[in-house]
Amino acid sequence: MHASGAPSFLRPALAGAAATFSGIGLARFAYVPLFPAMVAAGWVTAGEAGLLGAVNLAGYLAGVLGGRTLGRGVGTRTALDVGMALATLSFLGCGWNGGAAWLAACRALAGVAGGLLMALAGPAVQGAVAPERRGLAGGIVMMGVASGIVVAALAIPPVLPAGVSATWLLLAGLVAAIWLGARRAWPATPVAVPAAPVPPGALALALAYGLSAAGFVPHMVFFGELAVHGRGLPVATGAWLWLLFGLGGFAGPLAGGRVADRIGAGPALRIWIGLQAVATGLALVHGTIPLALSALLGGFSAVGMTAVALARSREIAGPAAGLVWVQATAAFAVAQAATGFALAALFARTHAHDLLFAIACALATLALLPVWPRRATLP
Repeated sequence: MHASGAPSFLRPALAGAAATFSGIGLARFAYVPLFPAMVAAGWVTAGEAGLLGAVNLAGYLAGVLGGRTLGRGVGTRTALDVGMALATLSFLGCGWNGGAAWLAACRALAGVAGGLLMALAGPAVQGAVAPERRGLAGGIVMMGVASGIVVAALAIPPVLPAGVSATWLLLAGLVAAIWLGARRAWPATPVAVPAAPVPPGALALALAYGLSAAGFVPHMVFFGELAVHGRGLPVATGAWLWLLFGLGGFAGPLAGGRVADRIGAGPALRIWIGLQAVATGLALVHGTIPLALSALLGGFSAVGMTAVALARSREIAGPAAGLVWVQATAAFAVAQAATGFALAALFARTHAHDLLFAIACALATLALLPVWPRRATLP
């Protein structure tokens, strides 16, 4: 299993990428270009659509917290199958306009699927490849997220004229096909995290990662709505802007890993948080070009942040990195769920797109504080 040959390395890495492609790239992020289309079709109001994004984040929290328990109980392979099955069912459910409550339940189910797959896929792949391949394998797994964003941005606009239902059902079929193709390559590595003392720096990382996660909510939920109803652009243009987010996400993880290797994960983390603040600030500038730059830089910083935070957990914790990563991921999920509900309620009352992104910019700036060095010489 730990052989260094290309086939033994790529097989589990690509399987892990299939999991993040489906559970995060599609089950979470395909909703962004669909948000304005569902509002325009009268399925939900703008406020209800924001709530659907929030319940997805809450479901993600539940999936993250329960993923390792499920993996211990039924085995990693079966747990990954459960995540893919839930993702497929959530898309099938969203294909029926059963009202806001029904759609909220389906989007929550999609969140649970994403949380399960994110909690299981990366650690399982890391344990299934040789140590010298783990960095690249982790990058490939996270590239699955960006791939899902790009595929959704390309596939959704041509299908939308056939209706919102047809679009959701297309996504269900895509996830089911990927599941059937990837499940034979699922790594069977146990994903339990042993108990260990919390190392110094873990709390600062969790706080920074959580605040950063909260600041990403407007991009992850409301960016398509901002483009279409906030800036008056066509739905197709909003989808193309979301494609730029995905393209930025391709470069973010690999660049983040390389920068962390060269200058240290602490400085790299501060750089990526700073890039996030710039990306959210650009969303406040009217015009298609600033919005396009916001999308590109937002994807670069959002997806890349995960790779940088993972590198930082290894840097500060060594053998206990798994425990630190679980804590940071839980902080990420809690912050996004809470912020998602708060911003959905705020948007339902105000319909103020710019206010959401101004809050995001402030949260990203605050995320720098826990990891800012007390002395210039500190890493």
